[in-house]
Amino acid sequence: MADRIPVVIVAGFLGSGKTTLLNHLLRNSRGTRIGVVVNDFGAINIDSMLVAGQVDAMVSLGNGCVCCAVDVSELDDLFTRLAQPRAKIDVIVVEASGLAEPRNLIRMVVGSDNPRIRYGGLVEVVDAEQFPASSARHPELTTHLRLADLVVVNKADRVPAAQLSQLRQDISDLIGQVPVYATTHGRLEPGLLFDEPLREAPRVAEQLSFDELLDHHDHDHTEHRHLHDDYLSVSFTSDQELDPRRLIGFLEDPPPGLFRAKGFAAFAVADERRKFVLHLVGRHLVFEPEQWARGESRTTQLVLIGAGMDAEVTRKRLHDTVHTDAEPLDPSSLLGVWRYTPH
Repeated sequence: MADRIPVVIVAGFLGSGKTTLLNHLLRNSRGTRIGVVVNDFGAINIDSMLVAGQVDAMVSLGNGCVCCAVDVSELDDLFTRLAQPRAKIDVIVVEASGLAEPRNLIRMVVGSDNPRIRYGGLVEVVDAEQFPASSARHPELTTHLRLADLVVVNKADRVPAAQLSQLRQDISDLIGQVPVYATTHGRLEPGLLFDEPLREAPRVAEQLSFDELLDHHDHDHTEHRHLHDDYLSVSFTSDQELDPRRLIGFLEDPPPGLFRAKGFAAFAVADERRKFVLHLVGRHLVFEPEQWARGESRTTQLVLIGAGMDAEVTRKRLHDTVHTDAEPLDPSSLLGVWRYTPH
């Protein structure tokens, strides 16, 4: 499962900044080959390349990424083509039309029989300035928010701080523990969405890209830094086996701000010797049992990624999932895990 290509859906109402966010990912994910799928039939500027009204048209971008414009009915076939090993795609990003129904796209990815892809989450982009009026005119937008695994409040610099804070609170009240990430100009840390491949160490006197120069300039301003939420990664390792019920409890009631979790766990269950690989995106959780490699230590290793998480509280809650009793647990304690295991 860890080798499957994540399919990330980026949705949001017209003008919220989806294409700007996508362009930012393309420019700032060096070393990552992104398959871009545009579900729209207008003129879409993708990194200075125009895709105008073409169906199933594949355009190679200079950085090894691939851009396509498709009808929803063609998505599954396109996923198959992009997921072929020779394409060497690391992540697929679907930019939904501003009028699209995200639920249909999610179903298509989650329900796909393609063994090489997995659901990477729904990112819903919100225009900080326009969303209150837009959602009043189009109540379905609030329904879309409830489907999201991550909400990005874009154009945060266009509203007063108090108004931004109230909007984020209103969204949180609506969707619960799903992270709400505030930013400007579509700037979203790629590490929130996908793992970038390991790259060689930079060469001496390596030239900075134009975007890096912009970022260095912007971060000289305190106001700019405050408009962006820091994201962090929390690692957890345990040589002691875990209680599956406690781990399920943690994942079903995650720390505020958690967006992704990945890794594998060893459970203190009688006669259970398998490794349980887990992948969490928003509220979408999957476990897959596998065999430990020969000589591999039965050690739990998890990585959690989120925006605004409390690292200390998160680690403490993870430590609380360790089984400390001498006697192993009954196999029935795995029932919660089996509920999230594909059949």
